[in-house]
Amino acid sequence: MTTFVLIPGAWHGAWTFEPLARQLREHGHHAYPLTLTGVGDRKHLLTATVNLDTHMDDVVNVLTDQEITDAVLVGHSYGGMVITGAADRVPERVAGLVYVDAMVPQDGDSCWSLVTEQERAWYLDGSGETGYSSAPLPFFDPRATPHPLASLLQSVRLRSGLDRYRSRDYVYATGWDGQSPFTPLYQRLRDDPAWRTHALASGHNVMRDAPDDLLKILLAASHD
Repeated sequence: MTTFVLIPGAWHGAWTFEPLARQLREHGHHAYPLTLTGVGDRKHLLTATVNLDTHMDDVVNVLTDQEITDAVLVGHSYGGMVITGAADRVPERVAGLVYVDAMVPQDGDSCWSLVTEQERAWYLDGSGETGYSSAPLPFFDPRATPHPLASLLQSVRLRSGLDRYRSRDYVYATGWDGQSPFTPLYQRLRDDPAWRTHALASGHNVMRDAPDDLLKILLAASHD
């Protein structure tokens, strides 16, 4: 049995992972899909002080409060920043990492530094209204909510690399409408024997577009 902690991307809540979490539970695993502070049903907590550190604390607090010691952290898109930083804080509680069309930062990286000008424009969209929030894009699910801008700008600080974790998977979506900002990352990790890489015929929202394939990847990660 494995414990999965599932972190959505920017603007999205735990609902993005809830169908997958139910399937993982049906296979005998524990699954915690999280909504990060200031987003989704926690949107009432959105302030100028919510940043990447806040979101890493969200994950660390679940791991410690639930006394989890075998977690597979799953991060979609921006969630890759969060799972990397959270795992670095409590590596003794993390067994594996799964990045779902996500950032894989190194020390000093931020979302802002890892994406293209297209995504940077998305981040700043709507920020003039409050000065500290990024508006969801028009084509998102109507449940999407503004996202704390500071979390997209803040650099992550890491004490060590990812080689301490038992398994590392990268899921790459091939069906972007335009150029994926993750293509160079996927190409690099594909040639690294320490990683398992998976290219899926899916849009960026892999949980919606390729749920069965993603479930198989997570179940394989649970066997390590």
